[in-house]
Amino acid sequence: MTAPIDPVAGRMTAVVRRDGERDEVAVEEPLEIRVDGVALTVTMRTPGHDEELALGFLSGEGLIDGPRAAGLTDDLAANVVDVEGPLLRDPGARRFYTTSSCGVCGRGSLAEVAVHAPLLPPGPRVARGLLAALPDGLRQPAFARTGGMHATGLFTAAGKTLLVREDVGRHNAMDKVIGRALLDGLLPLGGQILCVSGRLSFELVQKAAVAGAPVLVGVGAPTSLAIELAVDRGMTLAGFARGESVNVYSGDERVASG
Repeated sequence: MTAPIDPVAGRMTAVVRRDGERDEVAVEEPLEIRVDGVALTVTMRTPGHDEELALGFLSGEGLIDGPRAAGLTDDLAANVVDVEGPLLRDPGARRFYTTSSCGVCGRGSLAEVAVHAPLLPPGPRVARGLLAALPDGLRQPAFARTGGMHATGLFTAAGKTLLVREDVGRHNAMDKVIGRALLDGLLPLGGQILCVSGRLSFELVQKAAVAGAPVLVGVGAPTSLAIELAVDRGMTLAGFARGESVNVYSGDERVASG
């Protein structure tokens, strides 16, 4: 049985003992998101940029449409973020728990997931080679130390890295980027590109669509429902971005050769 010997080494990582040696692993802890002191949801995440995560989550749910005051409280060992209300709509009785690997758990079925996003604008036209190279700009220091993190990056149409966030949950990393963009006045992301370090799931396409991102790139494969949603919203969805190659599954009108 592994035993943590330094569980808060920088909060994002912990040092454990593996085979008699010291090893560094990703930290996973619960985060409760409250609005005006009322609990809304709990997610498992890697500590860090928690206010961004909360704001990105609420934005993606269509519950806020601009920056809000948010801060960590002392409750539950600083694992609570309280966001200033009011919300744009009543979330009703839907209070749900999500894991670090699922952003739509607890909603009953995909039919209940409403994507509050207009059709995406034309957005930038980018070279295929630029899309393929975007993962190189995903700075992942915590992943390099632990091998247990996902990352999302926001890039300009020219491929410049604007910001990167890491988390054990792929949807959390996306929420942190969107929350930061919300605070910086960058939403909707009509002229930018989002890139993720893993596979392209429905939930990531949903979050990118609500944020107004016309282009989403992933290192891994997309799912069938992710492709269907990207087509429906007019998003350019590209997967298997590795080295000099990338597969474009939708929105190829924004992709130039070269």
